[in-house]
Amino acid sequence: MRERDQDDPWHTEAVCRRDEAGLFFAPSKEPTAARLSREEAAKRVCARCPVMVECREHALLQPEPYGVWGGLTAAERRVVLTRRRRREVELRQAANSVDQIRAAG
Repeated sequence: MRERDQDDPWHTEAVCRRDEAGLFFAPSKEPTAARLSREEAAKRVCARCPVMVECREHALLQPEPYGVWGGLTAAERRVVLTRRRRREVELRQAANSVDQIRAAG
């Protein structure tokens, strides 16, 4: 694999751009079993992608509401985002507690 240039966007190296792009987004009225099978196939493509982490972070930061990005479905990304937000709140609360203890002491 060639080294990416700083001006070369991460998605130019994405495996999904070269093949199997239809795996990543659901057709309308897709039956559940077909969706689950398609998503697992998409995740297998993601697993061999050299920019999977960049893709996942892009989808989390946007946030992308549909499709498989970086090996995660939209539902899985919502869980990750919820956990990140909860962790950020916990860290802020812990920092505030430390500040209060320091101020009191």
